[in-house]
Amino acid sequence: MDPFVTLVILLVIVLVIASSCIKIVPQAQAFVIERLGGYQATWGVGIHLKLPIIDNIAKRVILKEQVVDFAPQPVITKDNVTMRIDTVVFYQITDPKLFAYGVENPIMAIENLTATTLRNIIGDLELDETLTSRETINTKMRASLDVATDPWGIKVNRVELKNIIPPAAIQDAMEKQMKAERERREAILIAEGEKKSTVLVAEGKKESAILEAEAEKEAAILRAEAKKEAMIREAEGQAEAILKVQQANAEGIRFLNEANPNGQVIQLKSLEAFAKAADGKATKIIIPSEIQGMAGLVKSLAEVGAKDDAK
Repeated sequence: MDPFVTLVILLVIVLVIASSCIKIVPQAQAFVIERLGGYQATWGVGIHLKLPIIDNIAKRVILKEQVVDFAPQPVITKDNVTMRIDTVVFYQITDPKLFAYGVENPIMAIENLTATTLRNIIGDLELDETLTSRETINTKMRASLDVATDPWGIKVNRVELKNIIPPAAIQDAMEKQMKAERERREAILIAEGEKKSTVLVAEGKKESAILEAEAEKEAAILRAEAKKEAMIREAEGQAEAILKVQQANAEGIRFLNEANPNGQVIQLKSLEAFAKAADGKATKIIIPSEIQGMAGLVKSLAEVGAKDDAK
């Protein structure tokens, strides 16, 4: 064989072995390295070199949070009701060495541990408590699983009950109960609505009656004030008329005083006043003697005036 070809073959073999000894660990992963069958080291993110043939990558571990959904498990409640519950477990590997050497099949171990823990918790609860205590069950399971899986390098972050499946007879009874409860709530809502409607109608009538009474009161007050104003104006008019009459009488007396009439004029005015007083309505009038004399004088003067007219 040509020495050159032999050299080339040797170089290729060396390059292949050298490249196989260079390993790059990706983000969120870890490599468990064994040397001659024993644990040697745990490689983190970056470039690492291993010895050919002697060193071996025993396990590649994912450090991200992972989720596993387990099949429904049959459980029995405290009141002897058999149901099926499936769980979802969120876990994360915190120690690759313990995960690689702690347990043979970690996922199967977690599943079995979850089933036994769930049966223990549900066995202390009745059916109604089981259906209404999801958060309590989740918390208890997470605490138990976290303690049990710690030697395996696994941390359980959350445990959720995905489905709780009671027997068919229980489901029918629950549906009937829920239907009856909905009908009861509907009847209560209808009754409350009618009650509120009745109260609102009564309040509306009361308010209307109050408004009508207030309106009637205001109208009565306005009528009384109008009547009062009319009476006041009528009284003022009468007072003004009386005042004017008195002023006229006073003015007449003043004129008489200024005119300085004699006795005959005064008697004549007195006679006119008696005539006005009679006004055709009196049947009998008593006239003083002085006025009677004055009346005779007036008659005589009238007769003389009539004779002069005849001539």
